[in-house]
Formats: sequence, structure tokens, C-alpha cells
Amino acid sequence: MQNQNQTSKKSLFVTPDGQSVAFTFILVSSLFLLWGFCNGMIDVMDKHFQEELHLNLAQSAWVQFAHYLGYFLMSLPAGMLASKLGYKGGIIMGLGIVAMGGLWFIPATHIAAFWAFLLGVCLIASGLTFLETVANPYTTVLGDQQFAATRINLAQSCNGVGWILGPIAGGMFFYSKNAAGVSTGSQTLYIPYAAVAVVVIILAVVFCFANVPDIKTEDDYHLDDSDPNVSHSIWSHPHFSMAVAAQFFYVAAQAGIFSFFINYMTSQVPVIPASWNTAMTNFAAHAGIMQGWLSGWFEVNKAGVLGISDKCASNLASVGFICFLIGRVSGSYFLRKCVAHKILGMYAVLNVFVCIVIFCKLGWISVAGVFLSYFFMSIMFPTIFALGIHGLGVRAKKASAFIVMAIMGGAILPKLMGYVADKSDLSRGFIVPMFCFAFIAFYAYRWPKLANAEGMQTAQGH
Repeated sequence: MQNQNQTSKKSLFVTPDGQSVAFTFILVSSLFLLWGFCNGMIDVMDKHFQEELHLNLAQSAWVQFAHYLGYFLMSLPAGMLASKLGYKGGIIMGLGIVAMGGLWFIPATHIAAFWAFLLGVCLIASGLTFLETVANPYTTVLGDQQFAATRINLAQSCNGVGWILGPIAGGMFFYSKNAAGVSTGSQTLYIPYAAVAVVVIILAVVFCFANVPDIKTEDDYHLDDSDPNVSHSIWSHPHFSMAVAAQFFYVAAQAGIFSFFINYMTSQVPVIPASWNTAMTNFAAHAGIMQGWLSGWFEVNKAGVLGISDKCASNLASVGFICFLIGRVSGSYFLRKCVAHKILGMYAVLNVFVCIVIFCKLGWISVAGVFLSYFFMSIMFPTIFALGIHGLGVRAKKASAFIVMAIMGGAILPKLMGYVADKSDLSRGFIVPMFCFAFIAFYAYRWPKLANAEGMQTAQGH
């Protein structure tokens, strides 16, 4: 038993031909941290433009639209170029586009127009599309196929770290104020994006000299057969086509919850007791170097009661992403022990229940539900991805492009959630992600029949 366990651990990052790819996996995982950081900043940007440009929730959702439009426009070109350039070439091209987008924010700050910032968001998303189209399927082949879902969830854990840091950076620069208490966010918004551009350029140089082998995946469905009587279309396999739909609805739910998190915390949280404000003020006064970070967490809101400030909500977004990260790490463990589609189905059903709790406006219980939704969303994207490309062989790159293209759901559904929130309130808006999670649960529990498999044994093991 001990030797068997040791073999399993080694096979996690050892290819069938005996090649160790642990360092390559670590390097590729850094890309997940990068786009987690960029996405985390996007999720706290909406509220900034609502206040600076006096937009409602549906209008501010244009930020999310521009972000996911980049994914939609570039996913198929990214898939085709990745097939021609290989994993390494696709990664380097993606990093180059991200660097261009990050540097664009410098002139965009001087232009000071909404469209200029949206263009920068779209450019960065276009570059991230290349990285996601390549890196997601690449992690599934960097070792024994039975641990594909485990590896992609481990790599996506780095994504969770980036999502924790992104809102902190966003809150620091998007909601900064001068000594007079006047917002300076419009003048400092470019700083974190310029820093991203510098880091990305360094990463591109590292990848130029790194060993990034182009590994071919197993062709379980014989898509590469030369026999004309054998179907070569990836769309003829319902476990893939339904994965595209499931990913559309997952990213739709994720984008809505993430982008309106600050609005929820500043409008739906129960009244903050005055004693909390006093305690925080006193603590901040004696906190030394952390005084600036801790001050201003509570303020009188538009309803005339003490509530959570935008700055505090940005920091709480990082707490949400900590829950997300914990879910990713713990999920990677469970996915090594249990069948992947059953874990996905269970988490989706639990998120349906959580959305109902939030919809019912149960005070602090509903607030806790928002953080629980982060936890249960954690394994969904990578697990849907692994289930969708399972057994597609060399066509996995092409399939990956379509699954990434499904990210367009994040551009469409948040506007619907914002519309519901504008007509009622944000708690009621959670009815939209509830239906999304219900579809994901349906896909998860139907996956064995869709894939003509008993369970994800070849990608997950027992």
C-alpha cells in the first residue's frame, strides 16, 4: 500500500514516458495567479465607476462586459494559434497582449473617458484568453491522466491567491483619497496595471528560455483516427458540448456575484452597531503601520445609517477570495479521493441553497451565505474544464478554446442580475446565479451518461 501511494504521488507530475514536469507545472501555475490578480481588480472596479460616473448597476456592468468580450473575441483565434504555436508559443503571445493592455492604462488615465478604461480591460482579457486556452488543458497533461482534475484544481489554487491580492490592490488605488478626503482613484487607477505589465514582460522572458514540452493527450474517443467513418467532430460528444453550456452559466454566476460583492456589502448588510465603529477607530489609532489600512471601514451610507464603506467592502472581497482559495485547496484533496462529477454536483446543489438563503434576506445569515458561495464556486471552473475535455486527445486545445469562449456568460448575465437589482434590490438579484448553479448540478450528475463513462476514473482515479 505504501509503495502504491508513493507511485501515485510521483505520477502526479510525471508523464507516461517518465519525464518529470514539476517545475513546468509550477511555472504554468504562476499564470493562474496572474489572471486571478487581474480578475480580482476587475471585480472591485465596478463600484469605482458607479461613483465617478454616476452609473447604475446595469450600466457599471459594462466593465464586466468589456472584460468577457475580450474572452469571446479571442478564444477561437487563441485556440487555432495555440494549435500551431504549441503551448509555449501560445503562452508567450498571451503574455505580450496582457503587457500591452496593462501599459494602455497609462494613456487611458490621461484620456479619462469610460471607453478608454474599457478598452484596456478588453485588451488584458484578450491576452488572458490565450493564457487560459493554453494553460488549463496543459495542466491536465503534465502527469498521469488519472490526476488531471487534481492538477488543474491545484493550479487554479494559485488563481485563488491572485484573487485575494487583486481586490486589495484595487481598493488601495481605485478608492484612494487625499488628505482632504477627496477621491484620487481616477488618477491612480493605472498604477497596478502598469505593475502587471512589468511582471508579465519578465514572465515572457522566463518562458522563452524555459522547458515547456508539447505533450499530446490520450485520444480516448479516436478523434484522430484516419477512418472516415469515425466522427471527428468534438461537438458529437455531449460531455463536451454540455460543458460549454455549463461553463457559460458558471462564469455568469461567478461574474455576477464577484462584480456586485461591494454593492451587496454596502447596501444589504444589516446596520453596523456604533460600538463596532468605536472599537475599530480605537484599534486603528493604535495600529501603527496598519492605521491607514484599518481606518474608514465604516461610514454613514445613503440610507443615513452606519454601514460598510467601499474600502472595507474591497477588503472583505479578499476575505471572500480566501474562502475561494480554501475551497480550491480542499477541493483538490477531495477530487483525489472522490469522483469529480459528484463533487461538482454536490457543490452546485449547495450553492443553489446558498443563493436561496441570500434571496430571502436573513440578515447576517445571508451575509455569511455570500462568503459560502465563494467556497462552493471554487472547484467549478477547473472541474467543468477537466470533465469537458476528457478523452479528446489532440482536439483538447480546440475544445479548450470553445470552453474559454463560454466565459462570455460573464458579460451577459451580470447585466440581468444588475437589472433585477435595480428594479428590486441586490439580494433579489441572486435569483439569477441560483438558476445557473442548478444547470451545473444537472450537467454534473448527467456527466457519466454524457461521456459514456462510469465516472471520471481516467481523469480522477480512486
